[in-house]
Amino acid sequence: MDETAMRAIEAGTTALTDRRTGRTWTVDVAPFLLAAVQATRRDIGAADPEGDDLLPATDLSWYDAVHACNRMSQREGLRPAYTVDGDGDGDGQVAWDRTADGYRLPTEAEWEHACRAGTAGPRYGDLDDIAWYRANAGERPHRGARKTPNAWGLHDMLGNVWEWCWDLYDADEYADYRVIRGGGWFDDHWSCRAGVRRKTMPTLRIDDLGFRPARNAPRA
Repeated sequence: MDETAMRAIEAGTTALTDRRTGRTWTVDVAPFLLAAVQATRRDIGAADPEGDDLLPATDLSWYDAVHACNRMSQREGLRPAYTVDGDGDGDGQVAWDRTADGYRLPTEAEWEHACRAGTAGPRYGDLDDIAWYRANAGERPHRGARKTPNAWGLHDMLGNVWEWCWDLYDADEYADYRVIRGGGWFDDHWSCRAGVRRKTMPTLRIDDLGFRPARNAPRA
């Protein structure tokens, strides 16, 4: 991914809410970089001569997204963020080197902080202006940057495809299920809100789930 496609996200604090339990917790977010658009098929080396390789990359498990981040890092001479033990497709343990400069998945707190971009409401703009969702997507994903970005230059933070985050959803209740955020082209309007947090098994591959690469902010 061309680094010009990354946006600098400022430090801040975000409050996460689990509507299932009613719990709310606050997380401090350090400065980081986040891709302006969702990772494309071209970004992950999955170009299809019969299709559009600038569409968001989908049908990716959480493990697939981890491996894609590492491949993108290696291709650009960056230090990979992840070490994977085992087969890396459901049985392996994934360790995150938080000092690495390579591509990685955003944390859930980073994702929500970046999505809101200083706003406090459920969305950072009118839904039809900012998102592809069930009412306007024509039952398919779309290329990034066709909708109005948020104030920090990030497109499709809501809608188009769901995005994997690094975090476990609730290890005590749901074991290794990971957080997904943002809503997708098949979802109704209530799923496309900044505060909506969903979960799924890390091995799931589906046509409205992808990821958005993050990186640590360069050191001063």
